Amino acid sequence: MILRRIWVFLLYLLLTGIFLTAVGAAILYIQIEPQLPSIDALREVQLQEPLRVYSRDRQLLAEFGEKRRTPVTIDDVPPLLVNAFLAAEDDTFFSHSGVDFPGLASAAVELVRTGEKRRGGSTITMQVARNYFLSTEKTYLRKLTEILLAFRIERSLTKDEILELYFNKIYLGQRAYGVQAAARAYYGQYISDLSVARMA
Repeated sequence: MILRRIWVFLLYLLLTGIFLTAVGAAILYIQIEPQLPSIDALREVQLQEPLRVYSRDRQLLAEFGEKRRTPVTIDDVPPLLVNAFLAAEDDTFFSHSGVDFPGLASAAVELVRTGEKRRGGSTITMQVARNYFLSTEKTYLRKLTEILLAFRIERSLTKDEILELYFNKIYLGQRAYGVQAAARAYYGQYISDLSVARMA
């Protein structure tokens, strides 16, 4: 009898916790949702490119600007490079709707357990939301905003459009923003000319 009362009490605590979490999330959603930026801005985004000076025979002489960037379309990105990024960053990209909750929960549990952030729980869609709309500050409110934006992005854009935005904005070191700029910075090649080893 006592054991049953304990189980009933624990169940009551669990259900109360779930209810309060849902109410809190609903209140936050009601406060944040009206302030979210329009996803339509992503369809017309103009990426900052450096000033390039070419010779008469179209050889690049100089590049001026703090960021290296050469925008590409998703059709320009070799499938092998797409697969390499998906394997490393978001292997459930084509099956989730913006957020990989098991991956997010696993990253959170690991952070609590070890105190270290060894891997992120952000999907590619969440990274697009962060890179185009949000700051890099690490707060729970920013993460919640990122999640809400990811859902909006997934409802408004195709997976290929999301990947194209990602491949043009991701920072890959050497002042290179986007995969084309990174291929040029590291290997002096265009992504279409990269070997299999360099894509991996």
